[in-house]
Amino acid sequence: MAKQTYPILAKEGWPFLLASFAISALVFNLCALWSIPFWIVSLFILQFFRDPKRNTPSKKNTVVSAADGKVIVIEKCKDEYLNRRAIKVSVFMNVFNVHSNKSPIKSTIMNKWYFPGKFLNAALSKASLENERCALHLRTKEGFDITCVQIAGLIARRILCYVNKGDGLEAGERYGFIRFGSRVDLYLPINSKIKVTLGEKVFNGETIIAELKK
Repeated sequence: MAKQTYPILAKEGWPFLLASFAISALVFNLCALWSIPFWIVSLFILQFFRDPKRNTPSKKNTVVSAADGKVIVIEKCKDEYLNRRAIKVSVFMNVFNVHSNKSPIKSTIMNKWYFPGKFLNAALSKASLENERCALHLRTKEGFDITCVQIAGLIARRILCYVNKGDGLEAGERYGFIRFGSRVDLYLPINSKIKVTLGEKVFNGETIIAELKK
């Protein structure tokens, strides 16, 4: 799959933005004062669907963040998707973060799973296995396996994933989007060297999450 270019405003936001601006303009023509809340909503939608270009590190065997947000989990656990021990790094996205998702590493998609589920607060640990989610099994040419999981949240009700089994991804390539607050879990090889800390703010396609080691 060739790396695609995309505009600074995510395509997923255009229907919401056009509708919001149309309503705001209509109310403005009736009463400028009444239109203020509608313009504020339009500005919120504009900032929510922004998708700025990021500078992805080119260093070999580095894993970059798949999402913007705050690191809320770094722990050794079982990767239920690949049935192995792994290190899980979870990034929580609030409504003010960029919500496009980027590939954490150059890889091939070995498998893809979708699970319908609940819409619990994505910051809760049980959201990883109980919420609606879409998981990708990524494998690098060096043989490293990474599981990348998009998880819906309390407000987020739509996970968008545009890639499928057999597709190739470049590091930092945009592959999906989650609307209105959510989470992404990365399950990394157990001997990975983690480069982030709990509470750290990270940026999709740019912040190095871990270095993979044989």
